Amino acid sequence: MVHGDLPERVLLVGFMASGKSSTGEELASRLGWDFKDFDTVIAARARKSVSRIFAEDGETEFRRLESSVAEDLLARGDTVVASGGGWPAQPGAWKMVAEDTMTVWLKVSPAVAVWRASKQGPTRPLLDGEDGTEQATVLLLGREAAYGRARYSLDSEQYRPPEMADEILKLMKREDKR
Repeated sequence: MVHGDLPERVLLVGFMASGKSSTGEELASRLGWDFKDFDTVIAARARKSVSRIFAEDGETEFRRLESSVAEDLLARGDTVVASGGGWPAQPGAWKMVAEDTMTVWLKVSPAVAVWRASKQGPTRPLLDGEDGTEQATVLLLGREAAYGRARYSLDSEQYRPPEMADEILKLMKREDKR
């Protein structure tokens, strides 16, 4: 953080279905900022869904697109950005995050993530298979250290998106007073 200033942007990280997009939209609306979601921008650039990118082009191509989108979005000011769930664990990801970016990890358990994602339909390519909770547990364990690099964390099972936006705004005000 730049001393005495609000952050240039807010980056929300966390596992799938942790509330990054819903919270990000709410927070951006309250701040009068733009909201950008990695997966939405990737799909628009590729002109196909994230699921189709994984199925047709593979995870390597998806990660290449994701890195390019991250670089672009994390250079913007007055923007709330929701990363993809796997992006923080990719090599070099955190080097793209400038010091004047407020980073927040929205925590969610594997079981709740799978339950929330199942309500959204079959849109999670890394969870295709029999036991989604087991797969989610393995993925989350592999990513927790990367998510933990965020300056702050909130439990998305304790708060709904509007309440998480409230909490982030409180954190921003506290930072502004430093």
